[in-house]
Amino acid sequence: MSRKPKSLPGTAGPTNATRHQILMCPPDFYGVEYVINPWMDGNIHREVATKARRQWRGLHAVLSDLAEVKLVDPRKGVPDLVFTANAGLVMGDQVILSHFRHPERQREEPHFRDWFEKNGFKVTEMPSGTHFEGAGDALFLRDSPYLFMGYGFRTALEAANVINEVLQVEVVPLGLVDERFYHLDTCFCPLTGGYLIYYPKAFDERSRAEIERRVPAAKRHAVSERDALSFACNAVDTGAAVVLNDATPELESVLKSWGFEVVRTPLDQFLLAGGAAKCLTLRLNEPRPTAASRKAPAAPILSRRVEFRGHILDNGTLSRVMDVIPNAGGTYRVAEFAPGVRKDDESRILMEVSAPSERALEGMFLQLLALGGNPQEERLSSAQVVVADLDGVAPENFYSTTIYATEVLIDGTWRRVEKQRMDAVVVLAEGRPVCRLIRDVRRGDRIIVGSDGIRIHVPREAGEDQNEFKFMGSAVSSERRVEAAVDHIAWEMDRIRQQGGRIVWVAGPVVIHTGGGPHLERLVRGGYVSALLGGNAIAVHDLEHAVYGTSLGVDLARGVPVGGGHRHHITVINMIRRAGSIARAVETGVIKSGLFHRLVKSKIPYCLAGSIRDDGPLPDTLMDLVRAQEEYARLLEGAEMIVMLSSMLHSIGVGNMTPAGVKIISVDINPAVATKLADRGSTDSTPIVTDVGLFLNILARKLESLRG
Repeated sequence: MSRKPKSLPGTAGPTNATRHQILMCPPDFYGVEYVINPWMDGNIHREVATKARRQWRGLHAVLSDLAEVKLVDPRKGVPDLVFTANAGLVMGDQVILSHFRHPERQREEPHFRDWFEKNGFKVTEMPSGTHFEGAGDALFLRDSPYLFMGYGFRTALEAANVINEVLQVEVVPLGLVDERFYHLDTCFCPLTGGYLIYYPKAFDERSRAEIERRVPAAKRHAVSERDALSFACNAVDTGAAVVLNDATPELESVLKSWGFEVVRTPLDQFLLAGGAAKCLTLRLNEPRPTAASRKAPAAPILSRRVEFRGHILDNGTLSRVMDVIPNAGGTYRVAEFAPGVRKDDESRILMEVSAPSERALEGMFLQLLALGGNPQEERLSSAQVVVADLDGVAPENFYSTTIYATEVLIDGTWRRVEKQRMDAVVVLAEGRPVCRLIRDVRRGDRIIVGSDGIRIHVPREAGEDQNEFKFMGSAVSSERRVEAAVDHIAWEMDRIRQQGGRIVWVAGPVVIHTGGGPHLERLVRGGYVSALLGGNAIAVHDLEHAVYGTSLGVDLARGVPVGGGHRHHITVINMIRRAGSIARAVETGVIKSGLFHRLVKSKIPYCLAGSIRDDGPLPDTLMDLVRAQEEYARLLEGAEMIVMLSSMLHSIGVGNMTPAGVKIISVDINPAVATKLADRGSTDSTPIVTDVGLFLNILARKLESLRG
């Protein structure tokens, strides 16, 4: 059945007047055969071939009714060839061929090259070493002069310069920061008429500002997390219709108000590999953007060279450098690297660092200088000077000093800055550079700005952590937003649950004291708890709360001590000992609510390891330490994630039992505890400094929202 042509939003005339041409590839050899993005993790060979083919045919049928669809032949051993969006970037009769980051997908390149050449396209290839993944990361904003390019996971920032030169269009680089949205088209969907749906949290702050500056508020819609995770932004715009995997009523309402027809076609088999409707298609008759016929602006990506010398491997400097660059929205290329052969040898690395704007490059370069980097341009520029126009106010982009000895290049001579101190400006007083506090700046002072002509001397002694200059740079901090961390933890937990994986929890009695018990109980009900490990106290205080509504004699509902409450915990221990066990107390109705009641009812295993301070103890508590360790180890087998809640003793014990590769979440109000657990050396350890009751509440709500 054919669809009746509709007018394009913001235009006149039927859809057929600008009928799209789309490239697709049948999924004859599609499958999840490797892991190169978070969606693939745990999904190898979980796709159902017959269902995937049925879903692909459904999308093909819908698009054939709305556009002209062409096919590239599938190839055995190239399972992701089905995702034709990554074949290249097309504009008119030109195509910039993709150069994939991962070897698994590089096998696709010759097949796409052959197809484009046979079909009359002028093919341009990216320079060797410059990764670019086509229309998955490069999207034209309809009815505008802009092409947005995503970078950070698959496409190199430097690819923007090639696109700019070949297609003569204005490229706007957008930094992707959430690995779930590894391609731009997973979180950013430009639509006919200049409209846009996107997921802001997938981008860094600078990129969000670029989007908001270039797309009017009335024409852009920030989708919900639910829409983002169902790949609603990975939609195909055919002019009058938006074809996608799924959409909430809210998003559908927005699209309809813009004049689009919303067409759903299920594609869950392709979500297993991290793709949906847009990933499965490539528009072949992409027109030149509005106003792009004029000469394109200058190349958007700027680069500088910087050198580091010293014990940069021993003292962690190189690791910190590698953190600074992506966090500032930049990228790097190692030009030369000479590691020290022996422990007392110095190392040297020369890097070319790039950023999407002059301001971003300046900010990044200043951070690199503070880590001991020295500019290595062929011809160094003298320090830039701006005259202060107000007392007590420094010019914009002033150079902010560190504690380390600094030199500035003035008239071809390096001059040492006098009165060196941190958080000051550098004033040229009678030709001599001097540190001065901002409050002491006077109108007419000549002040150093930017990073040109500046070098910093950082001590090179191996292993000295104090060699780093940074602000709030600790791996754990109570000032970091808990919600942002919970978003990713919840998403990962939900994936593990759906895949039948195991999540083990280690909990201390603080969980009950802070009111977190009911929230952890909600997680048990939701299927997110595979086992619970703890000590005698977590169970005692949960059972006390179930019977008396108190924890350590404090009424948790009112936060006040209860008369005679000091006896509650020992009375409850006696009740459980009379029953014979916690499970028996639940079965006989002695315990009618609470966390352990839910664990018993849900048949979730738990282990209580005893200590010398335990009252009672409960009959379930293992006072034989060796036996308790063995039981802990048994329950930890096969765990994909371990969540540790305010129990340093038990958490460290569990950490020592856990192999690398298991995701560890450590939550404690005490930064020292989180640091201790993070120091075990696992790259999969996430420390969170916050109240555990608050954490559990936020996490439970987030997981419930993900489940709808």
